[in-house]
Amino acid sequence: MIFSQGVLAIDLQDIKKQGVLRHIGVPYANFVSYIKKDDFELLSGLDVELVKGFAESLGVEYQYVPAKWNNAIGKLTGQHAQFKNNQTIFGDECAVEGDIIANGVTILDWRTELADFSNDYFPSAVWLVARADSDLQPINPTNSIDKDIKKVKQLINGRDVLAMEHSCLDPNLYNLYSTGANIILPAIERRLNEMVPAILNKDAESTLLDVADTLIALEKWPGEIKVIGPVSQEQRMGAVFRKNSPALRKAFNQYLDDIKKDGTYLQLVEKHYPSVSYFYGDYFNNNHKLV
Repeated sequence: MIFSQGVLAIDLQDIKKQGVLRHIGVPYANFVSYIKKDDFELLSGLDVELVKGFAESLGVEYQYVPAKWNNAIGKLTGQHAQFKNNQTIFGDECAVEGDIIANGVTILDWRTELADFSNDYFPSAVWLVARADSDLQPINPTNSIDKDIKKVKQLINGRDVLAMEHSCLDPNLYNLYSTGANIILPAIERRLNEMVPAILNKDAESTLLDVADTLIALEKWPGEIKVIGPVSQEQRMGAVFRKNSPALRKAFNQYLDDIKKDGTYLQLVEKHYPSVSYFYGDYFNNNHKLV
């Protein structure tokens, strides 16, 4: 059995009755972040605004539940789980603390075993990023993502590559241990937005990084890093729900449709990721009816 017997069946009607929607979030890449203002830290980010708007549409209060990559699923489902050695490993039972995970969560097969995703609403992929002074050179793209990935994997044989388990940067997801690369995992838990500072500090020559974090890093450290090429196929991100919360998931998908149609979603994307449409214009134009 995947989930704890103690998980309460909390769906849309229960949440409306309780009067609160609990948003589980991990600080990451402008999806969930803190900004300082007048000695206070204010919660911000694309997913924060999305879930707050969703809560308002339901007529309930918004509550933020802080989490880490290795315990977010547990806070949602009541049982910890991780992806290791190409398989899902189930851990201890734990308390259910929230109703939705939203912080730029990549839709991965092992995660869909544990919970259900909303319709996707942000594009992604995992790239290899290196310091500008590295002799690793960006690949010349072909018309085949598979060939591009193969090129990148050949380049990292014998190279130091920073990665992070329990996230979309997990080297197990992309068979990186078979490339001959020296995979470096943080000795202590590191946030995804700390990967670039780590390579700039020469903890490693290169790092795995996904699209959202790469876009932010290129703006934050211009001229200090370079994108070598992809290590994954194109990916998608979405919000995460318990499998026994189908009505809540359906309501969120309807909310997404509504804010895509009235232009609110595009405004939020441009606010938090002003350059993403340059790289993924087709995604937003074709899939979201945006211009």
